Amino acid sequence: MSEASVLYDAPGPRAQRRNLLFAAVIVAVIIAMAGWVLWQFESKGQLTEAKWHPFLTANLWTTYVLPGVAGTLTAAAVSIVLALVLGLALGMGRLSDTRAVRWVCSVFVEFFRAVPVLIMMLFAYFLYALYDVFPSRQLALAGVITGLTLYNGAVIAEIVRAGVYALPRGQREAAVALGLRPGQTLRLILLPQAVTSMLPVLVSQMVVVLKDTAIGYQITFVEMVRQGTNIGSAYSNYIPALLVIAALMISLNFALSALATRLEARLRQSRRAPEPLPVNTGVQEDTPGTPAA
Repeated sequence: MSEASVLYDAPGPRAQRRNLLFAAVIVAVIIAMAGWVLWQFESKGQLTEAKWHPFLTANLWTTYVLPGVAGTLTAAAVSIVLALVLGLALGMGRLSDTRAVRWVCSVFVEFFRAVPVLIMMLFAYFLYALYDVFPSRQLALAGVITGLTLYNGAVIAEIVRAGVYALPRGQREAAVALGLRPGQTLRLILLPQAVTSMLPVLVSQMVVVLKDTAIGYQITFVEMVRQGTNIGSAYSNYIPALLVIAALMISLNFALSALATRLEARLRQSRRAPEPLPVNTGVQEDTPGTPAA
């Protein structure tokens, strides 16, 4: 007898046939829509060989594509590192027993979670330009990094807080029983255990950072989407250019997700408990100087 599902009853033969029919209809509709879109592109001359030929030349890649990839990866890498540091600090601040620290961190997190990323990028860009904080060539990069760091740092702070609260209450009580101070309890007991539960959400947030670099287009930041539109303007092949950029962006996201997943698996393995000692079977081994039974 098959084990019944916890969430719903196992579908019977009629339900299975109905589900297969619905799935076939949905797949057929998706294929028809994709075919219609491709036919429209072909009718407009966007899929001709001449539109794709520029991507076979080295000049297009060195002038447009590779600088856009470098800009996207640079902004994403720096923003991820800074957001992780800021989010960890704010998350620990929100868990502090000091009311003033907890209040300041809470206001900071709630404010920057509510402000759109583009607004923060624009504000940082014009603020840096007004006071000559960065060289003119680095203004757009600094604005993108600032906006992404502040927003994602606030989100990661909430992830840290939720991860610590998700731990069993007995962990904190055991630390108190051992005489650990609240700060020691958080650093030595709670956070190391919460990291593994937070990793999937942190990976998703890293992918969001990588995608949100495209918003820097509004402040003239050289990233992949901006370079895709520049390619379309230069070679009159907007559709092929954006399709290539989309494929590159998807590949980068998959690579980041795969890297983070491997890191998560390694961290989980390193936090496994040691193997238990062999159970005493009651048979005493012979040792030097001990007569055999």
